[in-house]
Amino acid sequence: MYLTEKKLKAGGFSLFELIITITVLSVMVLAAVPLLQNTVRRQKEADLRETLREVRLAIDEFKRDSVGSCPLGNLASQNNLKTNPGGGTFDPRSRVMIDDCKIFNNDNIDRYPPTLDDLVNGVRVRSRTPSGISGDQLTKSAFDGPNATELNDNKEIVKKYLRKLPIDPITGKSDWKIRSSYQDKDANDWDSINVFDIRSSSDAEAMNGEKYSDW
Repeated sequence: MYLTEKKLKAGGFSLFELIITITVLSVMVLAAVPLLQNTVRRQKEADLRETLREVRLAIDEFKRDSVGSCPLGNLASQNNLKTNPGGGTFDPRSRVMIDDCKIFNNDNIDRYPPTLDDLVNGVRVRSRTPSGISGDQLTKSAFDGPNATELNDNKEIVKKYLRKLPIDPITGKSDWKIRSSYQDKDANDWDSINVFDIRSSSDAEAMNGEKYSDW
């Protein structure tokens, strides 16, 4: 009996040793939880910044493609650039211009995207010519051969600026605060004229002390 108890004691842990071990492990776990939470939070903040950057780039690209595409005024009856080449100096990064003036109403003079859905669903566009005017305005003598035919081809092309409707990593929803180009930065109610910028609808503070809605 004595030898058996001695062997058990030599091969195992005492109750005191188990308590000490569990206590140490508990302290380590409690210390690790905040670090893990901060890591997750930091990743969400990085995702938010990246999402905002992507959407804002898409908005700017849409705006560039609208230059020279649609005239101002009543656009309800306008649907192509042949009779309405518009005007303005376009950005050389823009290789196409929007070919569907019906998406713009009279209030959206700045020609920013009417909704976020327009960036996802896409809009009809047509290629810009080297001179920045519509293909039908070019004389046949200026471009001969296949290139001229290609430039003046009226194929319907739909350009999409976003792959999908973005989700706010902080709220987990697509509940963005939207403002048009005619509203102040802190406007809470969108006037539905156009999409000039978006921001998070969360009023929580980021790790740097700023509000997510201020990014």
